[in-house]
Parts: sequence; C-alpha cells; structure tokens
Amino acid sequence: MQPTRTLAVLALLVLGGFCGCLKRAADNPNTIVVAITSGPSNFDPRVATDDSTQKIQQLIFSDMMDLDAGLRVGPGLAERLDNPDPTSYVATLRRGVKFHDGHELTSADVVYTFNSFLDPKFISTRKVAFRGLAKVEARDRYTVVFTLKEPFLSFPTALVIPVVPDGAGPDFLEHPIGTGPYKFVSYAVDDRVELAAFPDYYAGKPPNDGLVLRIVPDELMRGLELQKGTVDVVINDIGPDIVHQLSASDHLTVTTSPGTDYQYIGLNMRDPALADVRVRQALAYAIDRRAIVDYLRRGLATPALGLLPPNSWAFTPNVRTFDFDPSKARALLDEAGYRDPDGDGPQPRLRLTLKCSNLEFNRLQSTVIQQNLQAVGIALDVRTYEFATLYADVIAGNFQMYTLQWSGAAVSDPDILRQVFHSAQTPPRGFNRGFFSNARIDTLLDQASGETDPARRLQLYGEVQQILADQVACISLWTKTNFVVAQRSIRGVHLSPFGDFFFLKDVSRVPIASAN
Repeated sequence: MQPTRTLAVLALLVLGGFCGCLKRAADNPNTIVVAITSGPSNFDPRVATDDSTQKIQQLIFSDMMDLDAGLRVGPGLAERLDNPDPTSYVATLRRGVKFHDGHELTSADVVYTFNSFLDPKFISTRKVAFRGLAKVEARDRYTVVFTLKEPFLSFPTALVIPVVPDGAGPDFLEHPIGTGPYKFVSYAVDDRVELAAFPDYYAGKPPNDGLVLRIVPDELMRGLELQKGTVDVVINDIGPDIVHQLSASDHLTVTTSPGTDYQYIGLNMRDPALADVRVRQALAYAIDRRAIVDYLRRGLATPALGLLPPNSWAFTPNVRTFDFDPSKARALLDEAGYRDPDGDGPQPRLRLTLKCSNLEFNRLQSTVIQQNLQAVGIALDVRTYEFATLYADVIAGNFQMYTLQWSGAAVSDPDILRQVFHSAQTPPRGFNRGFFSNARIDTLLDQASGETDPARRLQLYGEVQQILADQVACISLWTKTNFVVAQRSIRGVHLSPFGDFFFLKDVSRVPIASAN
C-alpha cells in the first residue's frame, strides 16, 4: 500500500503547507460555492448525458418522475402515474408548476420533451430508453398518455428525466429555462456556472440565494480551496486520501451516505482462459477487496455483491460470495489445468491483461490487483489509457479484463441486469460487453421484464443475481459511499443514493460562531 501512503503525505503537505490567500468566488454570504471537476457540455438535458452536466441540470430542471430512497419510481412533475393497461401509462401533472420565465408547465411541454426522443432527426444517446415507446399524447392540459409498443414494467424509470419547455430552440443549449430550484444566470467557460434561487419553485424557494459552481479540475486544488475557505462544498469529487486529511480540520465536516456507484472488473468470455468459470472464480477469490475498501478507499465504499446496490428493492444478499482466499484460488486454477510450472519460481500459471483508466486511484487499485494475482501465480499486465480510448476498446470487445464503474441512477432499476447480462444485449444493442451467455439467465430476465406480480418479479431477479454471482459474470469490487466535505458553517447537507447535487436546494449558511 506504499503508493497510497505517499499520495496521502503529498496531499497533507500541499493542504497543510500552502500559505497563500485565495479569494472567495461569491461576495454574497448566502451564496454557496461548490467546486466541480468540469463544466457542462451544454444545458439541454435531452442531449447532454455526461456526469458533470447532469448534476448541474438537476438544479435547473425538474424530472417528470423521481426515485425514492429504495430506488422506486415516485412523483415528480407528475403527481401520479397510472398503468390502466399493459401498454399504457397515464401521467397526471402537478398544477401551478412554473418555468423560470413565469409560464406554467402543461402537458404540451411534456409531449414536446418526449416526442424529441421519437424524432428520427433528433440526436441523443437517451433515445435508447424510448425504443419501446410508440407515442406520447396530451389528453388534456394536465394529463399525458404514454403508449408502448409492448408491455414493459420498467418503463417508468425512463420518465426520470427533466422536462423542457415546449418549442425549446437551438439557443436552449446555452440559455436553459427549467422548473427547478435554480435559475440559470451565466456560464464562464472553464471558470464557473452561476445560478440564482428561483422564488416560485413548486417545492419552495431554497434557503440560500444561489450557487456558484466553480470549475476546479485538480483534486488537490479542490481540497486546498476547502481548507482555505474559498469553497464551501465538494461532493464526492476528491480522493479518499484527501478526504481523510480534511476530516481532521476543525472548520470542515465530512458527511457520508451509502451510494449506488459500482466498480467492477469486466471479463471477456470469448477469451479461452476466462471462458472457464473455475478461472473466473479463482480470480474472484484472489482479489483482496476488503484491503481495497479499507486502505485505498479509506472506508468510503463497501465490498459489492453485484451490480444492484443494497438499497434497491430488487437486491438480494443471498448470493455466493468470494472472500479473499488465495488457497481456494490456487486450487481452482489447478483444477482448470493452470498448474504452477515451477513452485516458488518466477514462471506464472497464466498471463492476463487488465485495462484501466489513467486516473490515480484506478492505477493504484490495479497495482493491488496485480499483486494479488501474482501471489496465486497469475501474471497480470496492467495497461492504462485515457478514458475515451479505454471506453472505445471496451465497446469494441478489445480486452481480456477491464475496470469501469456504473454510476448513479443507471443501476436504479433491475432491468439493468437484462441490459448488461442478457445474451441478446451485446453492443451496440446493449451493455453485455463481456459476451456473457447463459440460457437460464436469458429466460429469467425475459420473464422478469414482463412479470406483473411484484413478488414473483422479485423472485426472478433474485435467482438472476444468484446465478450471476456463482458464474462470476464479472468481478464485483465495491459499491461507493457518497460523501460531502463542507465548511462547518454549512447546514442542510443530506445525500441521495446517487450522490447528486439536488440537496443543495436545502443548504444554508449559519454564522461561524453558531456553527462551532
């Protein structure tokens, strides 16, 4: 773990030893300054799907439907969603919801938003979620009817998406108008996004006057600005070692909450060695996930049992687990025919390649995995890439093993299991990037997609998770613990499972004397 200790010491030196003065980004003490990693690509939520942009959109727009703490779909702009027949969903809108320009949200805005995804000329990666949508129509001013091509019980999850005003034109990409708690004020590229509290927000005006989202690409600088008081809040966007150092500060607080982000090792089932379930199980036993969580993540994660997070209504804990056990790993490799050729000598049983992004944490984690596998006789070649290059290789199936992370609401509905592990969901149709194929899994997922009995659906997804764990369809590493580092004067911090920015609408500042 030496690289981690070195990084921690570096962070401590930088954070503790800097003696310069940085100017606050906001003069109004009731404006909250939040450090973010990058600016938005654009402000149209139908188009932009990158993480930074979506977090900013959450503050400007309101979703048609929302997700509760159990990751079930609940009211949003629509106060009700009825399912009168297998292929129809009827949404009843809240009355009196206003856009930032003062006009009332109606069914025309909803129809316009969702018809965008049915328009062949409209370009958006979100359109894949609406392949099963036949049409969307306004029944009256406050009622919208969604008609599906065939029954699909997970369709309501697709409605967890912001609504834009009817007729939003090309300038909407840079000058958004939403119904959310904050109005767009300005965007200085590579510097900051400024938002003002919206007094007519349907759920009540925020207690603060607005937000300044400062773009600070370097995580050490984000930590430094927290330490110096020039930034009020950072949400998830600093490394565990820096969080550990900042937690000792007398003017900062660290708030944590269980998250949904899931890190895993993807496995290419077309590879001759990895096609053998005994090899995959050996890999799972050989990796010390607890050490990764305790030392690299500094406890800001929990060892994962599978893709679905523990707070999902469909999650089952009754699956096979692979606690760190090198002796079992060696026995399985022996059984699979990969015997140690020279005892304690340098020759490996097997050679594999792991691809990861070039972020510091991912490099450190891959080094630990490399050492774990070396201890059971597997030589692991770790190759690091810029994210875009890594992702292109993963989509193309150009890998033996890789590490990536599923984030946020992507894992909120158990239908994600179908998209990731059904044999018909290989790219570009779905996310089965490792070419996993299991006839029983396919049957169960097909049944679960059309099952209307909640208890039976839960049973089907439970069996799916049990088989996936036993077959090691991928190697689960950890599920993230979300965190917020904030000035002690900040009140109202509470995190959703997705680690999003929406709670900022409840944040306020108290006088320093009251905060201590």
